[in-house]
Amino acid sequence: MSPLQSALLPPPPLPRFLLGATVALLAFVAFATGASVAPAESPAALPSPVLFPWERGIALRIPDAKAADMYLWFYEWNMFEAMQAGQHTHGTYKLDRKLNPAGTEAVIESPAVGLTVRVVPGGAELFVRITNRTDYAWPEIAGIIPCWNPGQVAGTNPSSPLPLNRNFSDPGRTRTFFVSATGLTPLNSRAIHFNASYRAAVDRASAGGTFLFSSKWPTSDVNATAGLLVRESEDGRWVTGVAWEDYLSVQGHNPWSCLHACIRAGALKPAESRTIRGRLYLFQGRKEDVVAQFARDFPATLREGKRRGK
Repeated sequence: MSPLQSALLPPPPLPRFLLGATVALLAFVAFATGASVAPAESPAALPSPVLFPWERGIALRIPDAKAADMYLWFYEWNMFEAMQAGQHTHGTYKLDRKLNPAGTEAVIESPAVGLTVRVVPGGAELFVRITNRTDYAWPEIAGIIPCWNPGQVAGTNPSSPLPLNRNFSDPGRTRTFFVSATGLTPLNSRAIHFNASYRAAVDRASAGGTFLFSSKWPTSDVNATAGLLVRESEDGRWVTGVAWEDYLSVQGHNPWSCLHACIRAGALKPAESRTIRGRLYLFQGRKEDVVAQFARDFPATLREGKRRGK
């Protein structure tokens, strides 16, 4: 057995009454110190989901558990001059998509943006390649927004769809969380929380504190310190999340019951490209389990966010 395989072996089982307290402690340590810590269940012990096709992107499923289905719309919005001129413009999901027969890898491709999705235990790895194909330089706050959501009931109005998987729709806005300087923080409105590291640059781009999107996404005074959004299921069994190592903002609870973690694409000169790493999380557990896994996946990002969020 290799050292890496040994490191990924699950720890000895804890008594059930200690498990919840241990998970919460691990999450607190991650936020307080920025340390890379393992979740209560190691990645190797989590089941691997499978990918399946969806008309607006790609979807993720735990075998024999449709109550955990989630869908990735790639992609919905552009922010601050990314892809086309304007502060807030529409993206497109009409891109070439390929999915391997095993449902373990998918590729979405175009000249300007590409996404590779690879299934791993407990979710999927994401790699986004963004190229500036415009004739102007993008600012450092340029970004694109994929939409992680519970799907749409066929035939319902796309502007106000019924969620296909109500288990992850969070209609009461009580089961969705983001990361602020104080740790896991309820996301209970449609307000947008900008990355603390770029808040000053965002404010400079506003017209007296107002943006084109402010009527639907008012700007919160509480900044995000990590590019992570987490949601627990209505039945209390499942948890999901979306994360990016470099992000502009987090926001949610739009008509698609979605989670918006904006990928920071800038700054990019014409013809320049960059690749950003991300993760989807989907497994049985609690929000603290996702935080602990995020700390393991993106330790440097978490440390930097805590430092700048102080």
